[in-house]
Amino acid sequence: MRKIILLLCWLPAVCLAGTARIEAVDVAQHADHTRVTLRLSAAAEHEIFTLKNPNRIVLDIASARLDTSLPQGEGVINDFRSGKHGHGVRIVFDLNTRGVPRSFFMPKNGSDPARLVVDVYGEGPTTAARAPVTPTPIPVAVPTQAAKPRDIVVAVDAGHGGIDPGAHGPDGLQEKTVTLAIAKKLAALIDATPGMRAVLTRSDDTYLKLRERTEIARADHADLFISIHANASRDRSARGGAVFALSQHGASSEAARWLANRENDSDKLGGVSLSDKGSMLASVLLDLSQTATISASLKVAHDVLGQMGDIEPLHSRRVDQAAFVVLKSPDIPSILVETAFITNRKQERELASPRYQEKMAVAILNGVIGYFEDQPPPGTLLAAHHGRIGGQQYVITSGDTLSSIADRFDVSLDSLRAVNGISGSVIRAGQILTIPVGQSG
Repeated sequence: MRKIILLLCWLPAVCLAGTARIEAVDVAQHADHTRVTLRLSAAAEHEIFTLKNPNRIVLDIASARLDTSLPQGEGVINDFRSGKHGHGVRIVFDLNTRGVPRSFFMPKNGSDPARLVVDVYGEGPTTAARAPVTPTPIPVAVPTQAAKPRDIVVAVDAGHGGIDPGAHGPDGLQEKTVTLAIAKKLAALIDATPGMRAVLTRSDDTYLKLRERTEIARADHADLFISIHANASRDRSARGGAVFALSQHGASSEAARWLANRENDSDKLGGVSLSDKGSMLASVLLDLSQTATISASLKVAHDVLGQMGDIEPLHSRRVDQAAFVVLKSPDIPSILVETAFITNRKQERELASPRYQEKMAVAILNGVIGYFEDQPPPGTLLAAHHGRIGGQQYVITSGDTLSSIADRFDVSLDSLRAVNGISGSVIRAGQILTIPVGQSG
């Protein structure tokens, strides 16, 4: 039947002028959702809705025809079906669980074709064959008589991505590449820290709109949102890190004021490719926490900035703030970390270095740990341990190695490094290590 429908689409009586061609349909599994991308020859209106018994998502695209085969299902999607719908196309996603679709259109931009993107977030268990692959084990709920302390959830957002490369360095290093590398390292350190869990807003070179980033954090009930960026300036000698939090009143630096004014004049971001650093930075900050969460944001920003100052000179020695247009009322303490100036040739080389990326990730983690030790969220494992992520202390003696200490206390090497802010393997006699809570034997 599908072949007959496709053949009919070539008849003038059926295919009206202005019909958009669906030239390709791709499906990819991400950390917490399945993404379906439809490449179109032209813009087309669409409608999307869900059905139950069985669980399905229906996508109707007006004035369109399907010029390609549909892929096999992946993740929460078992299979795809298509058919004609008026002068357009209906594509049905057969699901193996309840699903929540989110769709957005990305207009043609240079050599990039127009695309309709549908992200499907599962609301229930999936079959083992379709289970999404994630960088960390998926927690399994076990019924208990009393609720167990939960992990602190930190959403780590790698700035830019996909069609938005962000800023670039003199030698061509792209900001989106750096931010993803640091975000992955930070997420791994967080996951290795007892009582903490990371959520990556993107784990590959994917473009995400501002609201998608914070929606992912809210969907995972994040306790903190960290957006990672690399700074940029026309002054190639500018260097150093900075940390931003949102303010309702004024701005604390000329650079922050420029970003605020730039964003206040902008009402088009979405699927448009952003060519410079300022637009994306401002758009991310637009959705950062306001009012009740600002004080928490300032506190964690101060702690992170202090740790960053231990590894490199800071561009700004105080937390920067800016006044932005309110898009919605956020509920998560949020900060934006400017790691270094990618437009500085020396710092570009540092940003490309895995060692520097690890040092930056460790500094951010230590700042986050310091913040949560002072005010652990209620109901978390950290709160149950009275604000201490670390447990007993151990004084290093001659001949000790990190590996031997980890083996002695039956803890992972990654968690031992993370809790103590160690990025490599160099330790010294007399140094005091903290053994992670809940992992010693």
